[in-house]
Amino acid sequence: MTDTTPKFMRKGEMTRAAILDVALGLASRDGLEGLTIGLLADKMNMSKSGVFAHFGSREDLQIEVLKLYHHHFEQEVFYPSMKDPRGLPRLRGMFMRWVKRVTMEIASGCIYISGAAEYDDRPGAIREELVGMVRAWQDALHRCAEQAIAMGHLRADTDPQQLVYEMYGLILALHHDARFIKRPGSVNRAQTGFDRLIESYCSNQAQTEDAPAAKQNSKSAVKKTA
Repeated sequence: MTDTTPKFMRKGEMTRAAILDVALGLASRDGLEGLTIGLLADKMNMSKSGVFAHFGSREDLQIEVLKLYHHHFEQEVFYPSMKDPRGLPRLRGMFMRWVKRVTMEIASGCIYISGAAEYDDRPGAIREELVGMVRAWQDALHRCAEQAIAMGHLRADTDPQQLVYEMYGLILALHHDARFIKRPGSVNRAQTGFDRLIESYCSNQAQTEDAPAAKQNSKSAVKKTA
């Protein structure tokens, strides 16, 4: 028993991870509400009871899918941005990687955005989990904006909350136009909007020093994703 239990646990963990990967793909395509144990069992060639053995309920499964999506978002957007210099360069990096992730999700959809439409008026554990994740990301953007103000990159009278609000609006517009309308050039328009937004908040110091170079770098990086 001592030898076989760890092997069994590893196999169980691998099966659970495989189920979550497939579930994330289904939720990205059909939404969290479109994710059912029966559909997932069919995709995995498993019985419903086999799927239930890893997740106590459909709601538990949906929450675990949300956590996996959030983990991917952190690994692709948040943590790499933390390696950028504090202040405006980091804020630019956050937006650049955010745009890149949205462009990768055009075919499947963003669970943060689709989830907001599904659960905006549906109280419960899934909504609370989703709201907490979105707020955590907005708080990270807010802190980064405050750092940019403190470092003199943005004007002292900049309202960090308003800046984050407008950044979020650009991402929502990008997702809408690129995924729903399928309008060409949406990525460049989002980047142009962000550059104009930052220019409106930039201090004289940032405008004359590092802002032009940072803007050019962010444009080049986003064009590679288009």
